[in-house]
Amino acid sequence: MIEGQSSSGKTRDVGRTPVAAPRAPARWRRYLELTKPRVVSLITFTAIVGTLLASPALPPLTALLCGNLGIALAAACAATLNHVLDRRIDEQMARTRGRPLPTGQLTERNALLFAALLGVSAMAILSFLVNLLTAALTFLSLIGYAVIYTVWLKRATSQNIVIGGAAGAAPPVLGWTAVTDSVDPNALLLFLIIFVWTPPHFWALAIARRDDYARAGIPMLPVTHGIAYTRLQVLLYTVLLTVVTLMPYLTRMSGLIYLAAALILNAGFLYYALALKITARAELPMRVFRFSVTYLMWLFAALLVDHYLPAFRGSP
Repeated sequence: MIEGQSSSGKTRDVGRTPVAAPRAPARWRRYLELTKPRVVSLITFTAIVGTLLASPALPPLTALLCGNLGIALAAACAATLNHVLDRRIDEQMARTRGRPLPTGQLTERNALLFAALLGVSAMAILSFLVNLLTAALTFLSLIGYAVIYTVWLKRATSQNIVIGGAAGAAPPVLGWTAVTDSVDPNALLLFLIIFVWTPPHFWALAIARRDDYARAGIPMLPVTHGIAYTRLQVLLYTVLLTVVTLMPYLTRMSGLIYLAAALILNAGFLYYALALKITARAELPMRVFRFSVTYLMWLFAALLVDHYLPAFRGSP
């Protein structure tokens, strides 16, 4: 193919099919990416389950809609702040260097203004349309993730995800308090399930991205203690998770439908965790990570189905 000059002096292609330059994502998509929509979707789902489980029948519509909208907006605010605070780390990691801030598609000022809009909206909805307890707990959860975990724990200790997991485990409690305006023991049990689920879920990803975290200077467990030790911890926490997830049945919070689902899902998680411990297959950490997401979704879905089919409940 030959390049020539047009009569106007501009370069033209002879016999070349023009190739359109890649289009930049629409601006709204860049803002959507700041909210980590997949993560927020899972958070909101667990909050909705907490809302529905808090009432024997359907909860008040305001609690269900406004409560979970406020929780979702707060989670999106925390995710956006995480993008701002982790910008320099994201620039060094292959998994995250394509995000809107490292690539310059959005500025930190853009992101902070967006986070402020999300946060103020969330607090206003929860305070004025739901109840002050839910607003206060949601705010504490937001600060716990966006500030305490991201700014301090993530950089300070290899147990960062264990301690910081409390913020990520809060949504079902928030959904519950949106209905009852109180913290119920059953809501705390939902909290405990997610709290124990978080380390094996995240450490599987950390194994897969160990080099990235090492390059960025983040003391994730595989970086500080090695991959073999982290695999053992994934297995041990999965065993603990199996015990914890039986508690809704043992406390009569749930019945046989949930028990059956929990046993099947735990068998799958234990299989993956054991395989991760005894083999070195490169694809296994990400497979464990992806299964853990599916595991939590189906486990909470089983809680919901069991709640609305009381005829199938059984006594432990």
